[in-house]
Amino acid sequence: MAIYSILVLTGQSSATLLGRLYFEKGGKSKYMAALVQSAGFPILIPLLLITSSKNKPTRPENFALPALYICFGTFLAFDCMLYAIGLMHLPVSTYSLLCASQLGFNALFSYILNSQKLASFIVNSIFLLTVSTILLIFQPGPPGAGTGTGGKFALGLTCTLTGAALYAFLLSLEQLAYRKVLKGQTVNEILNVIFYESLVTSCLLLVGLFGSGEWRGLKDEMEGFELGGKVYVMVLVFGAFSWQVFGIGMVSLILKVSCLFGNVISTLNVGVVPVLGVVVFKDSMCGLKVVALVLAIWGFLSFVYQQYVDEVKSRAENVNSPPRD
Repeated sequence: MAIYSILVLTGQSSATLLGRLYFEKGGKSKYMAALVQSAGFPILIPLLLITSSKNKPTRPENFALPALYICFGTFLAFDCMLYAIGLMHLPVSTYSLLCASQLGFNALFSYILNSQKLASFIVNSIFLLTVSTILLIFQPGPPGAGTGTGGKFALGLTCTLTGAALYAFLLSLEQLAYRKVLKGQTVNEILNVIFYESLVTSCLLLVGLFGSGEWRGLKDEMEGFELGGKVYVMVLVFGAFSWQVFGIGMVSLILKVSCLFGNVISTLNVGVVPVLGVVVFKDSMCGLKVVALVLAIWGFLSFVYQQYVDEVKSRAENVNSPPRD
């Protein structure tokens, strides 16, 4: 689990910072920023070939997996666009704090879809993350250079918050669906989930990129990038790679533990990315944002403590339970 957790943390934090760097230094395409979140899937091909030779694939109904890939890939394409618009108009510190609300949404959807218990500390965590989000909504804008003002700032807040809620719902739904279909939950199956979902997502976003006409401005965008054309390409390539690293870690945690645990690990970045945003991008850190950060971290710790209490209780019950005949 430690390896998967590291993949989630490093992949998400680096991808978020690179995504903000893209917009900060001259990137303008929403579809390109969204496409980067899924387009790195070809790097999984060597791993798929290696793992397929070591694992005998399970054989669910012929229609089950392709249908799930198309359904979840389409859902993910829409969510990628929401996150791209949010990152386009928000400083990375505000964006990251809003994404922390995903943990609260996921606890709620896990309760509805996956029978996750909502103990007192989890409810407290949801409350704190909700208050943290409300504070961010009412913080004075504009928050920093290169970000949206007025209506665009409000659009960024709305899209990020909606994206966090929808992604939390998607994770809970994936846990429910894939645990019924993927009986073995092998490394190869995990990679197949990421590969085919990303393939569907990328195809849909490519259609959007060409259909919207944004592709016509990519050459000028690259030539006008403040750090140079080569760095422009590197930002997109490493961003795509980072999102795939995050995806491998997250899907692995969903299948091996739960989507709620994956979100807990992801939320660890709430204390890292905002600070890096202030250092790297000179984001402003007003009083409301500081309070929101403290509440978000408090909510995360409250959630982790409940997981610790549940684990201790579970171990005690296992020790005291009588042996079976």
